[in-house]
Amino acid sequence: MPIVDMLWSGWGDPERAERLPESVAGLLRELLGVHAEPAQPVKLAEIEPPPARPVPGALEDVVGEEHVRADAETRIRHTRGKSTPDLLRIRGGDAGGAPDAVVLPGSHDEVAAVLARCAEHRVAVVPFGGGTSVVGGLAPEAGGYAAVIALDLRRLDRLVGLDPVSRTATLEPGLRAPRAERLLNEQGYTLGHFPQSFEWASIGGFAAARSSGQASAGYGRFDEMVAGLTLATPSGTLEAGRAPKSAAGPDLRQLVLGSEGAFGVITDVTVRIRPLPETRVYEGWLFPSFSEGVTAVRALAQDGPLPTVLRLSDETETMIGLARPDELGERNDAGGCLAVCGYEGTAAEVPDRRAKVRAVLTSLGGAYQGEEPGESWVRGRFSAPYLRDALLDVGVLAETLETAGFWSNLSRLYDAVRLTLSRELPSSVVMCHVSHVYPAGASLYFTVVTAQGERPVERWRDAKAAVSDAIIEAGGTISHHHGVGVDHRDWYAREAGPLGVAVLRAVKDRLDPEGIMNPGVLIPGEG
Repeated sequence: MPIVDMLWSGWGDPERAERLPESVAGLLRELLGVHAEPAQPVKLAEIEPPPARPVPGALEDVVGEEHVRADAETRIRHTRGKSTPDLLRIRGGDAGGAPDAVVLPGSHDEVAAVLARCAEHRVAVVPFGGGTSVVGGLAPEAGGYAAVIALDLRRLDRLVGLDPVSRTATLEPGLRAPRAERLLNEQGYTLGHFPQSFEWASIGGFAAARSSGQASAGYGRFDEMVAGLTLATPSGTLEAGRAPKSAAGPDLRQLVLGSEGAFGVITDVTVRIRPLPETRVYEGWLFPSFSEGVTAVRALAQDGPLPTVLRLSDETETMIGLARPDELGERNDAGGCLAVCGYEGTAAEVPDRRAKVRAVLTSLGGAYQGEEPGESWVRGRFSAPYLRDALLDVGVLAETLETAGFWSNLSRLYDAVRLTLSRELPSSVVMCHVSHVYPAGASLYFTVVTAQGERPVERWRDAKAAVSDAIIEAGGTISHHHGVGVDHRDWYAREAGPLGVAVLRAVKDRLDPEGIMNPGVLIPGEG
């Protein structure tokens, strides 16, 4: 039977797919001049992926015949990721680049054996967790290989162990985030990692892409949670992390985190965990302008106290309503910028921290809006990808990109991205929010909405290239948490510099001498 996963032509659970509310359609007609016209995807049964090549190496002997799949539907469901260009292509019936087979190992030893055989026979391997990449992380440049397999890790889905004394848990990479959270909750703990992809992303994907969750102000980024990991490579097994911190040379965990499957396959991750919070409270604050809101957010990031969740939408995102996704379309014409603060912790600690944050925000011009805006954000925190699908249905292109920079440079970076998007995509709506803060700087997360028009994939590719140039020239990083993939690779090379790229190539040559691991992803000059 084919592997049933998220909606093949869009995001998430097919049962949750929704049509665009008329209120939002009205905004689009007003702002973009878009008129609702059906643009439904082709039927899955009508898509014909390229003929599957035989995969050498007798991988059935390693994982079992039932765990090597080459039917059309399974291959299509493992084709590319979930960026808007990915969806536009698959909705149009383009399954180019489909893997020749999907292989499902059930243990570290099976992963290692598959990699060894694939290296021997020059079969490219694409590690596949939740399939949520939006930067071409599942679209390798695999020309010249005997075949390509997607290595689906869903069978590696256990909570291996939990250490309540050290407050760590060891998780397998194919464990999806909701199930991982449930397993931890049953024992009184939480990971506290809730990115927008939470409902479908995997633990291994979080590590491989340096994921950052919406509660990063309180719980930290995923790479900050990792105490240890195991990496299966074509050259053998790498284990890193004997203690929470060490001065025994460079930290090899950091070499693996963010490696996006280019060096090997993460087969387990040991992460620090926290007790389940007794109290959760979310609230909204309104600032007269984005710059004043940024000043207030910076004060909390640098001098405290920090909420668990801290995010600030600019004027456009606040006006459109994307800052409160559960009430999207209820346009806010009052002006200003909405900030959401969330507090999680003990019943004794949360009220005190909340009162101290309130004093800081009030002193810096914030107007308290009550709990409803925060609760609205919580209810809709994972809904944006579903909205994107509905926009595609009415001829609208909606896509996101993100970066990060130092506080002293954040305004310049914000202006550079907005101006470039507006120039490259006329008659578009560009929105932004700050959702991850640090003492030295913050992230900027942009959403652009524009009419698809003709050749939408090419239009976005050209606009994204121009914006990526602008990000590098303005001193930002090419990605804060989406990763590099193929889409950002050339700009990552500019950011890392020639010597940095040479170091990455040397590591890959040692761990993956045949270059079979996700070729063309992350490492410039590969593939």
